[in-house]
Amino acid sequence: MRSAAIAAGWAWAAAIVWLSLTPSPPQVDFSYSDKLGHFAAYGLLMLWFGALYRSRAAYAAAFIAMGIGLEFAQGALGYRSSEVLDMVANTIGVFMGWIAALLLARRAN
Repeated sequence: MRSAAIAAGWAWAAAIVWLSLTPSPPQVDFSYSDKLGHFAAYGLLMLWFGALYRSRAAYAAAFIAMGIGLEFAQGALGYRSSEVLDMVANTIGVFMGWIAALLLARRAN
């Protein structure tokens, strides 16, 4: 069961990479939907791995770096734009996912 949970987490990470680099990602049209999507994607990713592993700081650092790196990659590719506010939304999502994982771990003990 744990192996399936780990695989699902890495599949989610791969989906984030694909959605970040594809020329035409799915669009949801309401105010701040893009930023909310970044926040939710990275928050869920951090919550997932934060629940699976105790090395939460290492995963948080890696996911923040991933979010920043993917934004720069978008700018370099030319068909997507790199936005600082997306980096901020990714980072806030990671921190909120980390806090949620800590609260879940505390509740389980």
